[in-house]
Amino acid sequence: MKDTLKEDILFLILKIILFVVLIAILFLFVFGIYRCSDNTMNPAVKDGDLAIYYRLQKKYNISDVAVIEKNGEKQIRRIIAKEGDKIDITEEGLVINGYRQQEREIYTETLPYVEGITFPFTVGKNEYFVLGDNRPNVKDSRIYGVVKQQEMKGVVITILRSRGI
Repeated sequence: MKDTLKEDILFLILKIILFVVLIAILFLFVFGIYRCSDNTMNPAVKDGDLAIYYRLQKKYNISDVAVIEKNGEKQIRRIIAKEGDKIDITEEGLVINGYRQQEREIYTETLPYVEGITFPFTVGKNEYFVLGDNRPNVKDSRIYGVVKQQEMKGVVITILRSRGI
């Protein structure tokens, strides 16, 4: 009976080790976790939230929330334009391909910055134009320009709230 108990315990330990290795592989190669450390995407993503993102995404759509790495810094931003889109930001707001945008989940005005890129601007091949949802004083494509395909780390698939529970 002792041998059976010993075998059961060893089998359980083996299962736990395999499970941990599987989870580690998934989060090293397939999924990623990013902790938001500011309110640039408020109210969609708040300071302290954990974003789980899918690393294997190769094509992104407009309005996708993505984790990007720009100038060595990871950020969460919303894609508002992709290859071939013409963007203009004036005192009246955001204009894409000649149409003024009415973004229903954005509660602040989209205004141009004095520094940064000049408008109108056309997005090139394998590039994306991203903005933070909390538009005033956000470091986004208005400052550093487009995000290249290789700077895209993945599309956010879920947000885990760490505050306000």
